[in-house]
Amino acid sequence: MRESEVARQALTPLGVPVYPVRATRFTDREYFNIVYRTDPDALRAVVPEPLTVPEPLVRFEVMKMGDVEGFGPYLESGQAIAVEFDGEVGEYLHAMYLDSFAATAAGRELSAYPKVAGSPALFTDTGALVGTLDRGGQRVATATMPYKWQPLDLDAAREQITVPTFALKQVPNVFTGQLRASDLVRTEITDIVVKEAWTGPARLQLFEHAMAPLADLPVLEVVSASHILTDLTLSPVTSVHDYLNSGSPLSQEAGSQLPTERMAR
Repeated sequence: MRESEVARQALTPLGVPVYPVRATRFTDREYFNIVYRTDPDALRAVVPEPLTVPEPLVRFEVMKMGDVEGFGPYLESGQAIAVEFDGEVGEYLHAMYLDSFAATAAGRELSAYPKVAGSPALFTDTGALVGTLDRGGQRVATATMPYKWQPLDLDAAREQITVPTFALKQVPNVFTGQLRASDLVRTEITDIVVKEAWTGPARLQLFEHAMAPLADLPVLEVVSASHILTDLTLSPVTSVHDYLNSGSPLSQEAGSQLPTERMAR
């Protein structure tokens, strides 16, 4: 393979298709969301500046992807934290657990989604909608809500899941171990069609696990719950804050440690 051909391929390993390098359309993407109040100090310990936390709210989600271009069906679960950035209200993606290697790799490599391996599930059981998350053979989270209990306004459902999201993109230099890039990035959902939306009373249990520490953000009060079926597209991420060139102590420390190749970029 010629050197020019290597530079044109955005895949590892070369020549092996893992995911399409383009915007992806989701059809029949099903959400089970529970918004809950948690410990403000616990949030401040994990949300990176310059994001701020206006209220100590976390959204636990289980998503069942019915049909995804380039990936096929899979499930995902995680936590998103209510934040503000430069006057804009959004969510910080704290942790995401998937049962699809391709979607995990694409989320980490093409974007900044904090995706790792997990085993989510979304199903009905004796009139209840049940969302679970396991790490290996251990239960990490269990969420329940009456199935299609009360209709939710479709516009209100759309507002819930189209808020901008922020995540942290960290790229280490494999030769030095220091950071090569450290950016706060922003993305959003576009071209959305909300097909169904429901709400009702809900419960959420989080269980301690060192490799999936969702319980570090404890459930103090369930605020709301929703069950939403959509079609949508995810926009590419854009950088809104460069930690290595911000004038902060981190950028000054990194600038003195990173190799010449980073300094010349």
